[in-house]
Parts: sequence; structure tokens; C-alpha cells
Amino acid sequence: MRNMRYLTSIAVASVGIAFAPASQAQLRFDISGVGASQIPVAIAAFPGEEAMPQQITAIVKADLVRSGIFKLIDNSDSLSDASAINYEDWQKRGANALAVGGVQRLADGRFDVRYRLFDTLKSSQLSALSFGTQPQLARLTAHKIADDIYQKLTGIPGIFSTRIAYVTKSGSEYRLEVADADGEGNQVALRSNEPIISPSWSPDGGKVAYVSFEAKKPIIYIQNLVTRQRAVVANFKGSNSAPSWSPDGQRLAVALTRDGLTQVYIINADGTGVRRLTNTSGIDTEPQFSPDGGSIYFTSDRSGGPQIYKTSISGGGAQRVTFNGSYNISPRVSPDGKTLAFISRRDGKFQLYALDLTNGQEQRLSDTVKDESPSFAPNGKYIMYATEAGRRGSLAIVSVDGRVKQRITTQVGDIREPTWGPFMK
Repeated sequence: MRNMRYLTSIAVASVGIAFAPASQAQLRFDISGVGASQIPVAIAAFPGEEAMPQQITAIVKADLVRSGIFKLIDNSDSLSDASAINYEDWQKRGANALAVGGVQRLADGRFDVRYRLFDTLKSSQLSALSFGTQPQLARLTAHKIADDIYQKLTGIPGIFSTRIAYVTKSGSEYRLEVADADGEGNQVALRSNEPIISPSWSPDGGKVAYVSFEAKKPIIYIQNLVTRQRAVVANFKGSNSAPSWSPDGQRLAVALTRDGLTQVYIINADGTGVRRLTNTSGIDTEPQFSPDGGSIYFTSDRSGGPQIYKTSISGGGAQRVTFNGSYNISPRVSPDGKTLAFISRRDGKFQLYALDLTNGQEQRLSDTVKDESPSFAPNGKYIMYATEAGRRGSLAIVSVDGRVKQRITTQVGDIREPTWGPFMK
């Protein structure tokens, strides 16, 4: 498992998404730690939500707790969006904010879900939303409400309605799965008896690029998650690995051995226009576009052991980025371009680190010892990565300040190769 994406390169040089039936293995989240300061918020039960397949308020509460930056104020109140708010009473209960709402079944089978958010300290309304939602989209509606609460109270976009992709291995079967950010609603996009690695979301969230060994060699595919159709993007001589999308979704950065040792190339998303970007006597792999699309971060052993470098997409010289430690791989850049997440081996431990690209300050974010495959949440505030728990592959999430940690496990098989999807329009 460990650092398979890098080692493979060396060894072989709201859309409607259609999937196969859901996997039986649901993901379980265990949360530890809280933010530097927590915002006390009360969520009153939404009258009428008992008619929905899933309870809106329970999902909203679970989302906010999982973030680590909210303190839920216990209450048994049921308040509609039309209820009069006693701000003083909620202040006395310790709530800085209060969310209320209501659910009504419509004649066409949909549900009208209404929600309002109040600032109890300023005695003012912060937000009001209304959703006409299908029963099967109850969870998504709740996630969107939680996203709104998160954004209104922190100023940062919420990521509860985003999705994640990952690979599970159970017995001899590999599965590429997609799930909600809370691990629920997981569906299988691809099954194979050969390894699947390096999934990467397209910027529009409608496609995933990945490497499959089903033809007994690594080949890069793009799969449309709406139609389930897929196409080969790179099947050149030797290894085709480590796809990464450009911010505009038109190109991929990939690692190929077509001309000898593994080097970084740029290729159009339809498989045309292959262009070599690096040209060294070593191994260059794991390319990642910068958020502005102007640069590529990648792993190279040109200095001896693997380190992370940066080069312009127009080519030319590369600038070394990591200097602490003799083994640094798997670069991932935050959406704002200010933080580099990577895996570093120090004292025999493979652990997740974050490097502030503005001042060079470095921080270790994990306390596990077999970490790989970091992936930023689209708001840049959390990093998901693969690790091990009880000798089985599992996933973990950590806030970029290292305070909030989550462990994601499944009862069946190993989980690995996570990638966090984008904000959906």
C-alpha cells in the first residue's frame, strides 16, 4: 500500500450521477480534537421532517460536529421558519446562532424544505433558504443547509455537500467508489480484479481520471460519472500514471515512460496533444497543477532522494520546493496556492506534512506512520489522506492547523487512494 503512486512509477518506470449498486461497506467516522475556538450554535428540530426519508436536523448537526469548529447547544425545541425568535432566551442558553426550519410535503411528491439562520447576539437574521427537493435528495439538502451555516458563521465555504472518491479492496476485488463527504451514499463507479490507483476529480465534478491495471499494465482512463462511459487517455509503451487535471478541465498532467525513464507530460483530456514537460536523467512523477494553471508541482529524484519541485507549464528549469528530510513525495497544493501538502519519510515514518509556501514554515499534521495520497478539501481547510488502522487501509481527515482529526474506516476491506471532489455548481 505505502506510497503506491510513487513506487509504481519507479517499478514500471448538483449533477445526476449514475453508478452500479451501492457497496455494502459504509464508512465510519471517528472524530477527535476541536478547533482553536468553537462557535456555539443551536439547531431546532424542523417541524414536518419526520415525513422525509432522513431527518434534516440530524444530518446538519452531524456535519457541524464533524467540522470540529462548532459547539452544539442541546435543545429539544421544534421551531418553524415562521416562529418568533426569543433572542434573549437563546443567548441565555449559550447559543450565538440559531437555525430553524420546516418541511412540507408537496402534491408532486417533493418536499418544501425551508430554513433560516439567526445571530442571537445581534438579534438579526443571517440567512434564509428554501429548497424544493426530491425524497432521495434529503441528505444533499441537509448538507447544503450545513454548508450555509458554516459559511455564514465562518466566512468560508462549507464542504458538506461535496463528494469524495476512493479505492476499496476486498478480497481480490478493487472498487472505485464515490460517496458524500460524510461517507454516506457510497456507490461503485468501477469494479476490477486488478489494482485501481490515482483517482482524480475533474474540476466540474462530472468525471474522474484514474489508472487501471485491468490490461496488466497501468493505463489512464477518464470516466464520466453521469453516463458511466469511459475512455482511454494514455496507453503508451510502459507506464502511464498519476493523472492530474488542469484547473480548466481541458488537460491532464501525467507521468509516462514512453521515452525512457518516467517523466512529466501534458496531454489533452481527449488523449491528443501529448507534450513532454520535464527532461532529466532521473524519475519525475506525481505532477499536480497549481491552482492558477501556470505551474506544475512534481516529485523528482534528480537531487538523489525524491523531493518536490515546481516548474512552469511552458517548460524550462525547475525549482526545488522541499528541503527538510531526504524523502518527500506526493505534492498537493491548496486551492489558494499558499499551502503544499505532501508525504515525508522521517525516522522510518511516512507522515503528512504541510508547507506554507509564503514563508517556508512546515508542520507535521498526522500522528500515523504509513500515510499517503493527500487531497485538499475544496475550501482548503481540511486534508484527506490514506493511512493504516489495525493493519488495514483506512482514510483520515485533518484540519490544516492540525487540531481537528477524523478517522474513516470500513468493516470490510481496505480503503486507499482518496481524492476530494470540487464544489458543485
